[in-house]
This record gives sequence, structure tokens and C-alpha cells, in this order.
Amino acid sequence: MASRREFLGGLTALGGVYLLGPSYGKAGDPATGVCSSGGGFNPPAEYELPPLPYPPDALEPHIDKQTMEVHHGKHHAAYAKGLNAAIKGLADARASGNFDNVQQLSRLLAFHAGGYFNHIVFWHNMAPAGKGGGGEPSGALAEQIKKDFGDFGKFQAHFSAAAAAVEGNGWGILAYHPALQRLTVMTMMNQQDLAPIAAVPLLMCDVWEHAYYLKYQNKRADYIKAWWNVVNWKDVEIRFATVA
Repeated sequence: MASRREFLGGLTALGGVYLLGPSYGKAGDPATGVCSSGGGFNPPAEYELPPLPYPPDALEPHIDKQTMEVHHGKHHAAYAKGLNAAIKGLADARASGNFDNVQQLSRLLAFHAGGYFNHIVFWHNMAPAGKGGGGEPSGALAEQIKKDFGDFGKFQAHFSAAAAAVEGNGWGILAYHPALQRLTVMTMMNQQDLAPIAAVPLLMCDVWEHAYYLKYQNKRADYIKAWWNVVNWKDVEIRFATVA
């Protein structure tokens, strides 16, 4: 199984940037959790489920312990298993020369790699309320939000509305597009659909029902409103500084 350091080297995010949480890098150096792709990395033989960066009850009362345990221990773990299976299936196809299932395997790789990566960003995008979670961004990210959205309140309203309006399952995302040189709010259906090419996710809100249904039932908007109380802006600022 992959170590944390091996995992850091093996996971490539959109836009050629590694976007993991600070705990995946050198201790005491949060910037190593979000580092530019330099090439020469050796991917692990298998991807393992990374630990949560905090206890499962740390986000109470906004996100409950039971939801976190099921979400991380069951759903995220399933994406790790599916990612490994898709990679092995494609390797077996190359070895045998039989590519009859290549379309299905490619689709499964995209879906499970998306679910695996998206959740790593999601966990690190959050912190306990009042202990790193909540409030507003600062510094360069705050200035860019003001430039691209008018002010933080307008951005927050835009993001909340977009996330609440996702059809079925998916994500609300604040991303930076290096080619366009601007922040954008985008939505993603499932784990990979509708995401603009080369947009780098900075802040991700999971709006699959399993992320909120135990506590909020069908009240997705209430969940999103509560989620703002645990947004870890320092993590988002590190991600932005890496790509902007």
C-alpha cells in the first residue's frame, strides 16, 4: 500500500498541480501539501484511503460524526477500491492486448479517480468552526474574489446557489483557471462531469446526498449554509497561491 509520501507523488490533479492537504507533506511546512508538478514521480502500486485530518466529530454540530464516518470510511474508501480496480483492469487489457472493455474501464477510471481526489480536497477544505473553520478568506485570495465576483458576499451567494442547484449528485466548486487568469464558480455532476478543462479546484462542497442526508434530509440549502461555518480558508489560500 502507498505511504503518505508515495501518495503525494502519485496523485496528479487537474492542470498539472498536486492539491492535497497540508498533512501530506513535510511536517511543519503546509506548503508541501500543495506543490507544483515537477515530474519524475513514481505512482504507488495501490492507492489507500488517506486519514481524515481531524476526528470525525470535529465538525459538529454543522456536519455530524455519523455522516463523517460513513462518508469517509465507506464512500471515500469505495472510490479508492474502484480506482485501484480500474487501473488494474487497464493494465490487464494492455498485457493481454484485449481492449474490448476499454471504454468502460476508462469511464470507471475517470469516475473513481475523481471521487478519490475530490474527497481529499473536501476533507482538507474544512476545519472545526472557530478553530480554522469559518469566516472569510484573506490576502491575495480575498483580493481575487473581490476582483472576479465583486465582493465576498456576492461570491458566497453565487457559490451557494450553484451548489444547491446541482442536478442529482455532484459538487459546488471554486476553481482557478490559469489560462483565463480568473476564479470561477463551477458545478460538477457525479465526480467528473461538466468540469472545465484545466480549471484547478480550490474549494469543493460535496452535495451528493450521502454528504448531508443523515442530518439535513433533503434540505441541501441548509447543509450548504452550515458548511460555510467549517470552510478552512487557509487551506484554500494555500491552493490558490500555488496556481495563481
